[in-house]
Amino acid sequence: MLKKTLYVSALIAASLFSVTASAQQLGDEDEIEKDWKEVAAQLPEAPKTENLVPFYDSGTQSFAIDIKSIIVASDNTIRYTLVSVSRGGARNISYEAIRCESFEKKLYAFGRPDGTWSRSRRNEWTPISSLGANKQHTNLAVDYFCEGTTVAGRAPAIIERIKKNQPVIKNY
Repeated sequence: MLKKTLYVSALIAASLFSVTASAQQLGDEDEIEKDWKEVAAQLPEAPKTENLVPFYDSGTQSFAIDIKSIIVASDNTIRYTLVSVSRGGARNISYEAIRCESFEKKLYAFGRPDGTWSRSRRNEWTPISSLGANKQHTNLAVDYFCEGTTVAGRAPAIIERIKKNQPVIKNY
């Protein structure tokens, strides 16, 4: 009987520890989210061909970034204009951001052929995925923008890495 009581007590203690640890982790994540404030996005000029630097090809689309649009905002997000061109010649322009701290991306606007922007109706941050053919966001985050969960330098350093196709040096 004593063994059974000790066993049940140990199970209850382990369960309580697990629940407490999970609650603590959730509390820490909430604290990080609560402290972070996104600054409003200011849309850049439409990209010019001479400012586009190719950085990724998925086999079906090629991706370039407008180096004149890259900024590290005061909220520690990296904002940039992305241009993708399909093998058939379809061209898409978008103004986006990546947040290294949470490994997320956000779409602010789509570029129109006349050089103006159409704001995105989607207003949330979404996880960056490395699944599927198009890994442009993963490529930007891991190779050029982020060092772990922090921004890998100021905009000029990021631009230089992209121009020279020199990914962030991993220290692990």
